[in-house]
Amino acid sequence: MIIITTHKNTDFDALASVMAMTLLEPAAVPVIPKSINPNIKAFLSIHKDIFPYQTPDQVDVDAVEELFVMDVNRWERLEGLQALRERDGLQITIWDHHMHAGNIDAQAIHQEEIGSTVTLLVRELKKERKVLTPMQATLFLTGLYEDTGNLTFSCTTAEDAYAAAWLIERKADLSIVNTFLKPAYGEKQKDILFKMIESANRTKLNGYKLSMSRVEIKGHVESLALVVRMYREILNVDAAFGIFSSNDGKRNIVIGRSNAATLNIGSIMKGLGGGGHPGAGSALLKSVSPDAVEELILNLVSGNQTSSIQISDIMSFPVATVDVGTTMQEIAAILRDKGCTGVPVLDNGKLAGIISRRDFRKIRKESNLKAPVKAYMSRDIITIAPGRSPMDASRLMVKHDVGRLPVVESGKVIGIVTRSDAMLYFYDQLPD
Repeated sequence: MIIITTHKNTDFDALASVMAMTLLEPAAVPVIPKSINPNIKAFLSIHKDIFPYQTPDQVDVDAVEELFVMDVNRWERLEGLQALRERDGLQITIWDHHMHAGNIDAQAIHQEEIGSTVTLLVRELKKERKVLTPMQATLFLTGLYEDTGNLTFSCTTAEDAYAAAWLIERKADLSIVNTFLKPAYGEKQKDILFKMIESANRTKLNGYKLSMSRVEIKGHVESLALVVRMYREILNVDAAFGIFSSNDGKRNIVIGRSNAATLNIGSIMKGLGGGGHPGAGSALLKSVSPDAVEELILNLVSGNQTSSIQISDIMSFPVATVDVGTTMQEIAAILRDKGCTGVPVLDNGKLAGIISRRDFRKIRKESNLKAPVKAYMSRDIITIAPGRSPMDASRLMVKHDVGRLPVVESGKVIGIVTRSDAMLYFYDQLPD
């Protein structure tokens, strides 16, 4: 027996990937967990005859000889199939667009950093010249759009766009896609959002504005991810986390949302035993207090940027600085000799200002060149910490119209980052 399955809390990308694989492996049986996304439940209630499947409790696990795992690479996220984990000789193939290391020891792994798993399957369908029905194309496009935010998320690639175009050519119905991607938002969700805002706390960590809120919920509440997204937007923070605890205190659902390119929510949730994408993720923790969950999240955010490029990696050092008593004539010579456009100004070792070539426009008479730099320097200093990202530096430079940022740690200037440094970094990220 060959089966194709996916993760609990099945979303459209997972469902689409399973059903796409049935076209590539016609002898395989699709197995969908009972724990599924509310939108999936609504979709399957209407289209179950078109997309037949079994649930894990209907599968004769002893008869399974080959397993295809879609959109996930961890045993604990599969439902009702844990007995297969110890099976000798089981042939396992994984298809996944999440790049986190998993614990499923598969013989074949198709894993790429791409917007959706179904995009990988569309590539194979095109290669094998498979014929799709309009409804199949619609489901696959729904999965692709869900995981790429209608091709707007930062994880989206050109291949995702090409795959979407191919599916639309095969009569994918955009009106159906839009219908099922509309999240449910009702009184329960409004009540939880109000409670979250009421108990909201804000903190700054690693240069990011964060907010966390804890709410006790009774029973199953749909669309909590939507609530957390709205919560983040209302509070205007870089990242928001909702900790939803059951009234018996035994279960905590954690949902995170971020709009900061360098704060990877998926990695943070992986640290909690869950998963997700750079901008969104979730995890389920059992027998852990909400206090402990909050502390875990803060610890993970603190260490989240260790593998990312930081300002300390691209800044220039040691820094050429001048004293507040240095004359403008001397400053002109320093800028000329150093080939730079500006330098920090120190007063007894502390940052007092910035002088740049632009400030020489204030000089009207030649005699003014004998004046000390403190008379012309800019005192409105915008600095940046070494742990921040190049994107953060670029945003600050654009916002404040400055060409350089002193890098300050513990009150001391340890480097400087310029527009040129940021540009070189971003251009180095572009493909050849």
